[in-house]
Amino acid sequence: MRRALRRLSDENFDLLIIGGGVTGASVARDAALRGLKVALVEKNDFANATSAHNSKLVHGGLRYLRNFELGLVRESLKERRILQRIAPHLVHPLPFLVPLYGGGMKERATLAAGLTLYDLLSFDKGRLDDPDQRLGNHRWLAKRDAIAREPMLDAENFEGAFLYFDAQMYSPERLALEFLIDADEHGAALANYVEAERLLVRNGHVEGSTVRDSLTGERFEIRAKLTLVATGPWADIFLAQALGKPATHKLMRSKGIHLLVPAMTKGDALTVATRQGHFFVLPWRGHTLLGTTDTAFKDDPDAVSVSENDILDFLAFINAHLPQAKLKRGDVRHFYAGLRPLVDDGSGNTYGASRKSELIDHAREDKVEGLLSAIGGKWTTSRHLAELITSAVLEKLSLHGRPCTTATTPLPGARFARFGAFLAAEKAVHKLPSIEHLAHMYGARLPELLKQMDNRPDLAASLGTNGDIAAQIVLAAREEMAVSLCDAVMRRTGIGQFGPPPRAVLDAASKVMAQELGWNEDRRIREIDALLPWFETREAA
Repeated sequence: MRRALRRLSDENFDLLIIGGGVTGASVARDAALRGLKVALVEKNDFANATSAHNSKLVHGGLRYLRNFELGLVRESLKERRILQRIAPHLVHPLPFLVPLYGGGMKERATLAAGLTLYDLLSFDKGRLDDPDQRLGNHRWLAKRDAIAREPMLDAENFEGAFLYFDAQMYSPERLALEFLIDADEHGAALANYVEAERLLVRNGHVEGSTVRDSLTGERFEIRAKLTLVATGPWADIFLAQALGKPATHKLMRSKGIHLLVPAMTKGDALTVATRQGHFFVLPWRGHTLLGTTDTAFKDDPDAVSVSENDILDFLAFINAHLPQAKLKRGDVRHFYAGLRPLVDDGSGNTYGASRKSELIDHAREDKVEGLLSAIGGKWTTSRHLAELITSAVLEKLSLHGRPCTTATTPLPGARFARFGAFLAAEKAVHKLPSIEHLAHMYGARLPELLKQMDNRPDLAASLGTNGDIAAQIVLAAREEMAVSLCDAVMRRTGIGQFGPPPRAVLDAASKVMAQELGWNEDRRIREIDALLPWFETREAA
């Protein structure tokens, strides 16, 4: 997969997608698989914002039942099963415990009813060939059984816990990348670090966009019959600039922070509900991920960050409702903030706002032909949203296209029968200590990674303590469109996802990348320096 700059400037496309998060990536894959000629540009790196900075869950949205959003929950649960099927190396079951403290029989009955409905809406969760991916129904655990399963729950007024199941992503960034790899394999022209600057409009019809290559400063035009804006929290801002007037549909931006701390539970996730909202305690790759806050964000989306007060307030909130946690600032190994793009319902309530998505045809809304935009939505339902968008594109272009197959076609890393058998076979052949981690990250593409080590045993060298190796940097630069150290460390690998890597690790990784991309020593040091702000808090202005 290479930056397709020549194709973008020289060819005419059916569909130009502006935005390389999970929505844009999913649409690129669906549209390419259905035979459309697709272009996609992203102003930064793929999946570098909202699509990366989330709770890493693939879930139905249990709390959405309180708003009677049964359709959204059913859609999410169906899509959860599909992601388990098409990407089992990156999506796996996760058991959750919901503890009850002093709620009595009324609260227990209410939760039981909600979880029963959740099970009914996921009636097809067992329809997976791989038994390791099948999810069970919820059940009640009495106080003694719940404490035996998770001692952290023991506290005053603890009554017991419900056990239910959802799913988790091993790496959201790599899952989004696999959508793009599949799109590339089916003919899509893709490029990161290409920013759409203004729409090309003639006689009220959008014919593409003028773009700028951020790496060279070069500007050129991309021509397309239809243009889709899929820029997440930036959508209404981009549209207002592009159309020269405020966008018809407004977004609310909700800021959510996550904290990574040492492992807190024995293996279960916790969903802790309070009067002020809920939070998750999520086991993730040997650590615990704490998420998430939900506060309205009205500043420039590019300026979102985590402050020391954000961290301290969230720790205090968790400790107040899970006293056994006893979390301190020194426990926090890493943190990040993301913005949820929510359809503005006029309430100003980001926590209660729906996570539904909308596809807007600006021919109807703004009297501008050839322009669509996707707003709202959630990670779990991105594939289905892409199916709806691609069908709408085909209809507008009066094309038949091929049927949608993204629900049944495995992603490039999932081209095996069952992940468990695949992993066992790889472990039997390869003696790398981190082979299990690498199998999760690359799946069936693992041989492509290991091939980088042919005649280069130095590329088996470990980069940190989380399983990543030097060969991943080479593959990222050669085949996965990583053009900066940040791309490789934060999104193609997990090197930077557990807090600031030791300087020795950054030196080793940057030297491998410098060799691949021809950096001199000054450039290599600048790349390391550019990475450091990812691990720093910033106080709000």
